[in-house]
Order: sequence, then C-alpha cells, then structure tokens
Amino acid sequence: MGVQDKFENKAEELKGRAKEAAGAAAGDEDLRNEGQADQASSSVKRGVEKTKDKANEVADKLTGGKDE
Repeated sequence: MGVQDKFENKAEELKGRAKEAAGAAAGDEDLRNEGQADQASSSVKRGVEKTKDKANEVADKLTGGKDE
C-alpha cells in the first residue's frame, strides 16, 4: 500500500467521522449516513490495498524476490 493511498484513505475515514458526528449533533440523518458511508468506503479501500500487498509478497516469494 503506497503512502499516498494510506493518507487518502485515512483522510476519507476522518472526514467520514466528522460528518457522522456533525450529523448526529445536528440531528441530520442524511449527513450522519453519508459519514458512515465515507468510513465504510475507506475501510473497503484499505482491505483492497492490504490484499494487493499480500499478493505482491507471495509473488515475490515465488519469484525469488523483487527485481532491482
């Protein structure tokens, strides 16, 4: 997982938390739900990136390491 991807996913998660909190405080269910959706999206992206990282690790082991 690239550093840029990690930052973007964390930013999306934090934005979602802020939206959810603001929606809860204001009684705005739409904003609250949007915040929860942002957090879920971030979580899915994190899972995909972790899967890619593991696949690359396995490929590296099978091929004898990274090409340099």
